[in-house]
Parts: sequence; C-alpha cells; structure tokens
Amino acid sequence: MIEEHKWRFLGNLLRRTEEKGLKLEDYMKAIQPLEMRARECYSEAILLDRDEFVEMLVLDGCFIIELFRKIGGVIQIEKDDPLISMSWIYPFFLRGLIRLENQIPFFILQILFEFTNIQGDEDQSTPSLAKLALTFFNNTLQRPIEFLEKIGNLEGKHLLDFLRSSYIFLDHEEPKNRRYSPTHVIQCISKLRRAGIKLRPRKEETFLAIKFNNGFIEMPTITIDDFMSSFLINCVAYEQCHVDCSKHMTTYATFLDCLVNTHKDVEYLSDCNIIENYFGTDFEIATFINNLGKEVMFDIDECYLLELFIKVNDYYKSSWHVHWASFKYTYFSSPWSFISALAALVLLVLAILQTLYTILAYVHPPP
Repeated sequence: MIEEHKWRFLGNLLRRTEEKGLKLEDYMKAIQPLEMRARECYSEAILLDRDEFVEMLVLDGCFIIELFRKIGGVIQIEKDDPLISMSWIYPFFLRGLIRLENQIPFFILQILFEFTNIQGDEDQSTPSLAKLALTFFNNTLQRPIEFLEKIGNLEGKHLLDFLRSSYIFLDHEEPKNRRYSPTHVIQCISKLRRAGIKLRPRKEETFLAIKFNNGFIEMPTITIDDFMSSFLINCVAYEQCHVDCSKHMTTYATFLDCLVNTHKDVEYLSDCNIIENYFGTDFEIATFINNLGKEVMFDIDECYLLELFIKVNDYYKSSWHVHWASFKYTYFSSPWSFISALAALVLLVLAILQTLYTILAYVHPPP
C-alpha cells in the first residue's frame, strides 16, 4: 500500500515543480553522479542496476521530503489523503523512518530537498530539511521549540543518526583511555538505595545528561513508549555496527540496565519521575531495559559516564555511608518500622535504668 502512495506523492511533487521544467528524468540525473557514494553507505551489496537503484533513492527520498513538508505545514494537505487522515499511519511512519535497515543517506535527502524546493531563493523563511525533520519527530518527542531552533543546522549520516545526534552535545565527549584502577558498573537502584544513593529528576534538553552529586543520581525524565523504545533499540544497533560512531546511546542503555533488575526498580524510577511509562507494565519496562543492554559491546573506560560510574562506586563502597543508610533503611523506611524501633529503644533505656537502680541500691543501700 505504501508503495502506491510513494508514487502518488512523487506525482504531486512533479506537478508542483512543472513551472521550473523539472521532470522525473531531471531528478534521476541529479542523483546519478552520487550513485557509488550512496552504495558505499550500505553494508550489504544492493542487487539493483544503476537506474533501479537511483529510482529507488529518488522515490523514497521524495516521499520522505513530501511527508515532512505536509506535516510541517509547508504544503497543503489534501483532506482525503489517507496517509494523513488515518491516525495509525503517523506512528507507523515514525517507527519506520528510524529503522536502521530503512535508512537513506542524508546527503541524498538534502540534494533532493534543494532540488525540489521551488520557493528556494524567493522565500528565505522556508524551513530547512533539518528543521522539517525535527518538527516531524517532535510531534511525539515534544521538545521545546527554542531547542529545535538551536539545533536547526544539525546534520547526520541518515535520519536515525540525525535524530540521535540531536540528543548528543559536545560537552558530553567521551573521555580518553585511563591508566589507573579499573572501573566497574554500578549496582541496581535497590542496592544503591541501601547505601544512601537516591534518584532525582533534572531538567535538561537531553536524557543523556546524567550527573551524580552528594549521594543523588540526577537524571532527566525519559518517556518510554513505542517510539522511544524503537528509537533506543535502533540507536544501540547503529552504534554497535558503526565503528567510528560515539557510543552515547549504548552507554545510556547499559546504565539503565545497571539500575534496573526487576519491576520494583522500574517502579522506583517511575515514582522519582525518571521514567514516564507509556509502554506497558513495570515488568515489561524492566524486560525491555534488560534486553536493550544485553550482549552489547561496551567499554566502560571510554564511555561518557565514566566519572559517574567512578563516583557512584566510591560512594557505594564508603562504609560510613553504607552503615548509616542501611540503618535508616531498616528502621526508618516506614512508620511501623520506626515505631517498633522506638519501642525497642524505650525498652532498652528502661532496662538500662532498672539495672542502674539495682546496682546503686546494692552499692549504696538505703539506711
């Protein structure tokens, strides 16, 4: 069904660009010089001849661009357009466009966008391809408009890398190799809590911005739904496949996997407003997180959260923190445990006083 609508979108685009004398052959000629460069972007050999491969790039590329333009309000949407009117289609495209196996080189999209941008020089307010792409995905991500304006010139190898890069900033560069003691992953949040380590949310433009301060792991809230789960899976897969790619999403996935062992850990993260669950039960979230960080190549000494892992482990191993936190967790975690501890303390004090009075009566008997 989607293939039919791709040709329909392309037909609508060709009708709009007729005033510039552009035909489908012109689109093909614009992409043909980039054929070999585009083929090299794929890990597997593409068993299509030159014309078939270029036609595929033009058809899929123009379809994506037209979809962005319609959702972004650049061109008018037909009232009877089934791809816009049916509510299930938009989530379908959201997940489809970020699948690792569905990617088209971003430079192909950029060439086609500039080639088909009939307003071009006449209207400098026409949104760029990057802004249209960010707007399209932002209908579900709900990030501030000011933030999207700030990263409006973002680029990427493809749409998945483009969207992934919008969560990564230069101040989160991965550290160089260390030459001192090895670092270990952290315990789950249930064990960390017993050592006095707590979670609290922080407001940041990316969920990757995690800090550790004075016994608190500060994490931005992440909304886990069908789209975000698919996004994280494909980002981790992309980072595992691309040697020169930073491993921010893999690090984040591993960090979540460390924190979460059971559904109770997810429940605590939800109570702390770290996770907004639109995915399923706490058990399903825990299963997803555990599978997300499973069997991935992860070098803790080169990850961007290296310092956090070190600080959390140092705090966790501090005997004073552990004993004091364990005492509070055991005796002050609920009103009933506090009352029972208080009653035991009162009984102990009374027993000590009784013993003292008995000793005093023996040492200094009354006259």
